Amino acid sequence: MANAAFEQIAEDFEFLDDWEDRYRHVIEMGKAMEPLDEALRVPATKVDGCASQVWMVPQVRDGVFSFAGDSDAMIVRGLIAVIAALYNDLTVAEVQAVDAQAELARLGLNEHLSSQRSNGVRAMIERVKETAV
Repeated sequence: MANAAFEQIAEDFEFLDDWEDRYRHVIEMGKAMEPLDEALRVPATKVDGCASQVWMVPQVRDGVFSFAGDSDAMIVRGLIAVIAALYNDLTVAEVQAVDAQAELARLGLNEHLSSQRSNGVRAMIERVKETAV
């Protein structure tokens, strides 16, 4: 169960033949994100378990979840954009129902990320699940 933004990423990935193109696409998604305000880059918003520095600021308005995020690494910014596409604008109940591993496996990310990056993605997903209640 993914939202339209994530489905678009999945479709885009189908047209990109090799992983270098897919990595470039993820990086471009990260570059397109609004940077997180420096005032929000505090220990409370930092995600532990990531090799790079990652900050996530979640919010729930009228039962709908979203988050803003940022990283000091371009590929990680792109991964944040992918996770945002997966979860943003879902209800908190829908967020809890998302099988993130299955959805991300559709993109082939599991096989192409280093173990450190994979751990970071898991940590970001855990943060989403913890805060979308």
